[in-house]
Amino acid sequence: MELLPWLLGFAVKYPEIMVSAVCFLLLFCRFRRRSKLPTNWPVVGALPAIVVNAGRVHDWVTEFLRAAAMSHVVEGPWGSPGDVLVTADPANVAHMFTANFGNYPKGEEFAAMFDVLGGGIFNADGESWSFQRRKAHALLSDARFRAAVAASTARKLGGGLVPLLDGLAASGAAVDLQDVFMRLTFDLTAMFVFGVDPGCLAADFPTVPFATAMDDAEEVLFYRHIAPVPWLRLQSYLKIGHYKKMAKAREVLDASIAEFIALRRERAADDADLLTSYLACQDEIGKDGTVFDTFLRDTTLNLMVAGRDTTSSALTWFFWLLSKHPDVEAKILSELRAHPPSSTGAAADLKRLVYLHAALSESLRLYPPVPFEHKAAAKPDTLPSGVSVGPTRRVIVSLYSMGRMEAVWGKDCEAFRPERWLTPAGRFQHERSCKFAAFNVGPRTCLGRDLAFAQMKAVVAAVVPRFRVAAVDAGAGEAPPTPKLSIILHMRDGLKVRVHRRRED
Repeated sequence: MELLPWLLGFAVKYPEIMVSAVCFLLLFCRFRRRSKLPTNWPVVGALPAIVVNAGRVHDWVTEFLRAAAMSHVVEGPWGSPGDVLVTADPANVAHMFTANFGNYPKGEEFAAMFDVLGGGIFNADGESWSFQRRKAHALLSDARFRAAVAASTARKLGGGLVPLLDGLAASGAAVDLQDVFMRLTFDLTAMFVFGVDPGCLAADFPTVPFATAMDDAEEVLFYRHIAPVPWLRLQSYLKIGHYKKMAKAREVLDASIAEFIALRRERAADDADLLTSYLACQDEIGKDGTVFDTFLRDTTLNLMVAGRDTTSSALTWFFWLLSKHPDVEAKILSELRAHPPSSTGAAADLKRLVYLHAALSESLRLYPPVPFEHKAAAKPDTLPSGVSVGPTRRVIVSLYSMGRMEAVWGKDCEAFRPERWLTPAGRFQHERSCKFAAFNVGPRTCLGRDLAFAQMKAVVAAVVPRFRVAAVDAGAGEAPPTPKLSIILHMRDGLKVRVHRRRED
């Protein structure tokens, strides 16, 4: 009974402490009640939750979006430009990317964050974006270019990847498969874009400054998404930290691309690479001198990022999934033996690999190469989920989470099941692609989608019949590796594997 008078006396003597304690308890109860959702605290916003979950950001976002009916507003710390709506709602995505596409440009803030990409298609809006998309689509659809891509891919696989894996199988050494695929796709993309093979995929795993600079730039780009704006501005003002790292990476990127452009101008103009095509249509582009050189630099860098990182990430996760699902691997192997692609990698041969196409689609659903997209409304708008957005409320679409929503994909949304993409007759269900945000987002449907699928099929067709990939120290029930903090969904420490020659059944 003496406790109550003491508490009353303490409250009268120290009212500020009691008020603080009550506020703390209220906030604590609110946090406990909504433990799965990030709490928007005063001053710091949701920054504490972001910091705590930084090592598992994609899975964390998926967890709280499930609890929040696929959309949740996250407030930034003091000094941030505004709050952010994080969503995985397909209706919201269809509204922003299709129905009301014109109201959702990338905007100046996006361009500033991704400044290293210059005025390329990833940063462009309006007429500039439309022109670049039309030109890229025309070039990528050209039959001569596609034939050259198929032939050069077949040569690179037969003369580069297969001998490399054969040597690794003979030695029994563990290798980072993610590094192998990054090197492979870097060489292939450079061949398609510049008409030059940098030789990144080699038995001695050489260091290629251009590739290293791309990795450094992407690390800084992700850092800009989570670091407080005042801290970023301070680094920029003092020219330290990540600002300095980006400046060095950009210097290497600019020098490397300038060298490739100079080499291409000295060679014959009849090669079927993208840079040659852009050089041939300078009058149509309407630029000259340094302005045209800047256009070439920005365009080719954007194509390099799109071609190298997405495909290598997709292949890495696909082979990890195969190592965990031998039944799927067996079906793919059976299909490849029934329909072996020709040595030229002809597109017609690859189109017959229907189950493989379904397995790749399923892998991309679970591990999309680009795990999230930025949007911002130029004018105030209300999304189908009922949330208001505008110039001060940005939107982040979690494509990673969208592929794991039970409301979208059913109760087995976490399962790797290629059959969900097939009809009972074994045909691919193209209508399923309307929910497949990894490559299908309205007018922004990936330009290189068909090319990427053909390239991935060619890699699988070259590897699976010859080799079996086994993750090092990975048990059958082991959880997936934690995705790396990156714009592209890499693995944290790569995928360490041993390669074994496959025995004939």
